[in-house]
Amino acid sequence: MFKQPVSLLLLLLFIYPIIKGFIFKFSSEHLKGAFEGAFQSISFLIALCLGIFYTKKIFIQHDVGVYEKIYKSIPINIIDFINSKPLVIYILLMPLVILIIYSIMNFVINSISHITFYPLLDSIENKLKDKSSFLKRIAGAIFQVPRAICYVVVITFILNFLTLLNATDKYNKYLEESQVYNYISKEVVIPLTNSKLAKNLPNVVNNSFKIVVKDGSTSEPNLQNKQKGIVYYNGITLEQGVKSNDEINKFAINLVQGKNGTRGKANAIYKWVGGEVVYSDEKANKVLNNDTQVTSGAIPTFNSKSGICFDYACLYVAMCRANNIKVRIITGQGFNGSNWVSHAWNQVYIEKENTWINVDPTFLIGGDYFDSNRFTIDHKQESIAGEW
Repeated sequence: MFKQPVSLLLLLLFIYPIIKGFIFKFSSEHLKGAFEGAFQSISFLIALCLGIFYTKKIFIQHDVGVYEKIYKSIPINIIDFINSKPLVIYILLMPLVILIIYSIMNFVINSISHITFYPLLDSIENKLKDKSSFLKRIAGAIFQVPRAICYVVVITFILNFLTLLNATDKYNKYLEESQVYNYISKEVVIPLTNSKLAKNLPNVVNNSFKIVVKDGSTSEPNLQNKQKGIVYYNGITLEQGVKSNDEINKFAINLVQGKNGTRGKANAIYKWVGGEVVYSDEKANKVLNNDTQVTSGAIPTFNSKSGICFDYACLYVAMCRANNIKVRIITGQGFNGSNWVSHAWNQVYIEKENTWINVDPTFLIGGDYFDSNRFTIDHKQESIAGEW
């Protein structure tokens, strides 16, 4: 616990109000102040959840009903600015929506509590008037538990939110090491923020993608850092990973029949790879445990219809190459809902647009990650591993 500063912080936040309640004993006036703080925390949590939900619905998804109408009613110059700087959604728009909702919720909850809950506290104090001092201390501690829970959840929300704002590797490492933080994130934060991607990604996605550089020479044309040696991705080289066969090539060509242009073909491949390949918990665990017997790459992934992020990316490359589509493998970090983890995805070159677009087949389980604005929010430190 002491080696996990984030866990220690959350523990102290939890026990502080409980100890304070035990020391000062049960007091109606004191508890009213305490509960007012707790209600503020509850209002903040509700506002946080609703703010995140509606901001995402309007500015990121905006594909159905009233959300689409609101999005289309926003001036085009504002939309262009938001699209060019997606972090504005999280830094400016989302906090503004949260603040507005918080102000309304705090007023409503406080108004209701003054009519219903506070008189109940006065009644309890009258009943405890003649009781022992120790019993009053126990009651004081128990009534502080809701506030303690609110403290921990609110701080976990804040820590989680800060990870999106270009968190340092050291900060991310502290969060990754904290079992308490990760548990609350998975059980409370992710469900409340309606993060479909984070709900679906297995826990073992953390660090289940490993890159190792070994001494040696290589003739592979697409390897970076050739002067440093051979780069191995989950135990194989990049060229081994993207190696294809006739079965994959024929399937990939048939898959895109009738699709218009490079974008249409690339999207069809993306949907098939992301939809048909299942993320392998077992393989991720083996990689985490440095099991050298795991098989990675396009061919084993196509045959087994399972793999981890590097396998998705390799198969995507193989199927694009079969259709003469220029494609890359990108390595970097992806946000899994709690912290940043090692990750691999793809980029595709669209000739008519003269641009490379981001494609993440692994993340398809959580939404549309084909040339999506959200890419810059939950992907970072990208580096081109190979290009074909």
